[in-house]
Amino acid sequence: MAKVALITGVSGQDGALLAKFLLSKGYLVHGTSRDKEGSSLQNLSALGISNQVNVHSVVLNDFRNVLDTLRSLEPSEIYHLAGQSSVGRSFLQPAETLESITMGVLNLLEAIRFLGKPIKLYNAGSSESFGSTDSLPFNERSNFAPRSPYAVAKAAAFWEVSNYRDAYGVFSCTGILFNHESMLRHRRFVTQKIARAVARIAKGSSEKLELGNIDISRDWGWAPEYVEAMWLMLQQERPDDFVIATGVKSSLRDFIFSAFSTCGLDWMDHVVVDSSLFRPSEISQSFGDPTKAMTTLGWRAKTMMPEVAEKMVLHNINNDSR
Repeated sequence: MAKVALITGVSGQDGALLAKFLLSKGYLVHGTSRDKEGSSLQNLSALGISNQVNVHSVVLNDFRNVLDTLRSLEPSEIYHLAGQSSVGRSFLQPAETLESITMGVLNLLEAIRFLGKPIKLYNAGSSESFGSTDSLPFNERSNFAPRSPYAVAKAAAFWEVSNYRDAYGVFSCTGILFNHESMLRHRRFVTQKIARAVARIAKGSSEKLELGNIDISRDWGWAPEYVEAMWLMLQQERPDDFVIATGVKSSLRDFIFSAFSTCGLDWMDHVVVDSSLFRPSEISQSFGDPTKAMTTLGWRAKTMMPEVAEKMVLHNINNDSR
């Protein structure tokens, strides 16, 4: 019989890419949305899999709803990717961010414990929980020092997963993923904002691209590769947490350069830095050490930042980037 997987937040970038990956592995894939009738499932449609994923309306902060869903679907693996995902928005909506991230994973963990079935849980962690680094990359032993409401919530969810694993023996893992992008990235994220603007400018737009702090550095990878790491974590004999990253940091300035260079453009002719777009507290630089993932999971990032930027720009050039 086919394995049954449940993906919360299936309509997002990672959810849709993971669904496609699991379908290729022969899984029966279910997904959740707060309101499946009113939600946009365009990412599933863009990947041509909307008719292969069974989407259910589930309110993750309602324990009874979560419990009934797990009873009904009987998943062997749960990939928890739902929750408010924008660092910038978390400063404007801190309470909603904290609740959506921490209560969802807590209810899933408690439902698994209550049912007493061998359900494996993957939790989407975030490199934002680490805060800023200097010259050394973050690994699984690094301390958390969150600098946004989003990062605080992700750090709390990490410890919830760790607690249920240690106290109740729940097979639960957190993937601490560094920045990962794709053509499905929402336009509110700066990488997609850049890629879409470059595509429009390449087609003749005279607009100026307004950005905040372009001197920050991040570890950017390719999202389709990162969802494979999620799956690999749940195929291990023992549950554990892993940093998933390229191990290479690049500044946002470098990303901008790579994006504009894809079209033979000089970014300095088209970019304006607007200090009003700076965040209240910002991570200056952040990159990861994926050694554990390479040695234990056999996973390694193949696509580095310049190619990530190029892929995103070319996709937008070949599609409507308005």
